[in-house]
Amino acid sequence: MQYQNDLLQSSVPPEQKKNNYVNHLIIGLVCAILATASYAFFSAKPTPSTPTEIALTIPDITTNIEQPIKLPDSTNTTFEASSLPLETSSTPSMQSLSTIWQEHKIKPGESLSVIFSKNKLSKSDLHKIVHANDISPQFAAIRAGKSLMIGLNITGELSHLTYKKSPYEELKATRLEDGNFSVELSLKEIERRINSASAVIHSSLFVDGIDAGLSNQTIMQLADIFAWDIDFALDIRENDQFSVLYESLYINGKSIGTGNILAAEFINQGRSTKAIRYKDPTGKVSYYTPKGNSMRKAFIRTPIPFARVSSRFNLKRKHPVLNRIRAHKGVDYAARTGTPIKATGDGKIVFRGKQRGYGNVVIIQHGQRYSTLYAHMSKFRKGQRTSTHVKQGNVIGYVGQTGLASGPHLHYEFRINGRHRNPLTVSLPNSNPIQKKYKTAFLKEAKPLLSQLESLNKTQLVQKSQ
Repeated sequence: MQYQNDLLQSSVPPEQKKNNYVNHLIIGLVCAILATASYAFFSAKPTPSTPTEIALTIPDITTNIEQPIKLPDSTNTTFEASSLPLETSSTPSMQSLSTIWQEHKIKPGESLSVIFSKNKLSKSDLHKIVHANDISPQFAAIRAGKSLMIGLNITGELSHLTYKKSPYEELKATRLEDGNFSVELSLKEIERRINSASAVIHSSLFVDGIDAGLSNQTIMQLADIFAWDIDFALDIRENDQFSVLYESLYINGKSIGTGNILAAEFINQGRSTKAIRYKDPTGKVSYYTPKGNSMRKAFIRTPIPFARVSSRFNLKRKHPVLNRIRAHKGVDYAARTGTPIKATGDGKIVFRGKQRGYGNVVIIQHGQRYSTLYAHMSKFRKGQRTSTHVKQGNVIGYVGQTGLASGPHLHYEFRINGRHRNPLTVSLPNSNPIQKKYKTAFLKEAKPLLSQLESLNKTQLVQKSQ
């Protein structure tokens, strides 16, 4: 066949060959133009098919954590945005988006080292974190009941460690490019609003305080402020009353609890006692009377707040176990076994052990003249021993009924120069008043607070009369 074609080609004259070539060239050019026009025509038409290019939009996880981040349907994969860490910037970093987070609920007795072992984390990383800077040792103070957020990168290596100390404090460790860690304490801005409450005592400070809108924390703070002047287990009477100005704390408009009491008045058995909070230029915070005298005294009245007095100071009391007359040289406070017992003043433990009928005993020496005794303890506070210095309010042991005791209670004695005095009536020495150089500033700050307390009292009197 090829031979026939060659034979035909060779029989065509040269002039005709030239004309055939030109005709073929023109026809080819026309076909090319028509093909280009057709392609342009069809490609310009809209098509209902799925776009070949899909834009993946990641929402701002700091403002909308409810919406999941979805990839195209063909991947059949969904990442929950709530599982991602919250970033301070509006745009999350690619590093945070590739972090796998897990929560570890801290159990009693767990240290950071134990938690690292349980989660199979590197001991080397632990060492780097706790020695990163001056802030990092705070990781050693983690508390049971709170959570650690552990962030792992795609290789399973620790990249983030976050511990929320409080509603406004967050401790963060972040792995750097060189393998070390940076540790920072993130503080949220707190808004402090002044709130007020007042009430008449009909049942107890706790019950009537809660009815007035106070938190347990504020009620305990109120009791601590007046603890040197009022025994809340013994001295409270019906129709006593109190007024208090305190801080309410907010973050981004959301309440996170209560703060400090700024001023308070307690009227007990007709006697008014007022307290003003003042922070001096050195940072020392204390409560003072309107005249600048310290509310704090060298001793608090009772080692167990709100405990019931089961036996008073009586030198002719009949002993409940021995059934004979035996001087009761202290006060007994009935309380449940295990109730914490507090040192009533600063001092040094001079005895810690057993004493015949007293069972487990702690004796504290307060300077040259004063000493206190705490008996019938179920156990002592760990970490203390004879010669340990304690501060007023430190726990030194727990209520029990060791020795000659008919039930769980604390036997408390107060001695001056070795002589027993009635702890409920003895005159307690005062602490130092506010320094003279700060008194003018204190009086200036106290004036509006006292004015607000006066207004609260007037309102309370009107309500009481109605």
